[in-house]
Amino acid sequence: MLHLQATRHLIAWARNVGGPGLIVLGIIDNSAIPIPGSVDAMTIVLAAGEKNWWLYYALMATVGAVIGGYLTYRLALKEGKAILEKRVSRRKAEKVYSTFEKWGFFAVFIPAILPPPLPTFPFLLAAGALQYSRGKFITALAIGRGMRYTLLAFLAAHYGRQILGWLFEYRQPILISGIAAGVAASLYFFMRYKRSKRASPRHSHSH
Repeated sequence: MLHLQATRHLIAWARNVGGPGLIVLGIIDNSAIPIPGSVDAMTIVLAAGEKNWWLYYALMATVGAVIGGYLTYRLALKEGKAILEKRVSRRKAEKVYSTFEKWGFFAVFIPAILPPPLPTFPFLLAAGALQYSRGKFITALAIGRGMRYTLLAFLAAHYGRQILGWLFEYRQPILISGIAAGVAASLYFFMRYKRSKRASPRHSHSH
């Protein structure tokens, strides 16, 4: 009950403060005390209220998420696997490790872009516990959260408060469509890059 009351006060404060409040909320939500859906809700409310500032709010939410996620990553880097195993069952922890070892970058990127109930926090901890590359971790988290908050802020600003309920009801399929587009674009540019790498040695031998 106290936690719920504190969360409500925090969200009310963030709404009054605006962009900096989103950073604070993002740090908390992606660190030791996750508040699922709070940053999504605040980004939508602020962007719908001040339509010209939607990109600023998306950026502030992303900055907070990346800072909070990095603090979690650093903590797990020092504490190791024990920190995750204190928070979830051994079986769940092993499942997270297995997913992370198989997917790497996408094990951070996909939870970062999708809304609750998919949890992000265990994967942030796993990245640090498994000593995943700091640069790749930050990139995956920043792109995932950036796409998520940009899409939510854009829709809220352009379609107004009257569709806030609709956004909450359908935000999962909307974001899944966004991730599908993002992954498709990433694969396209990756394939082009690989082809150019293959072509360049042949090109250099011809001279």
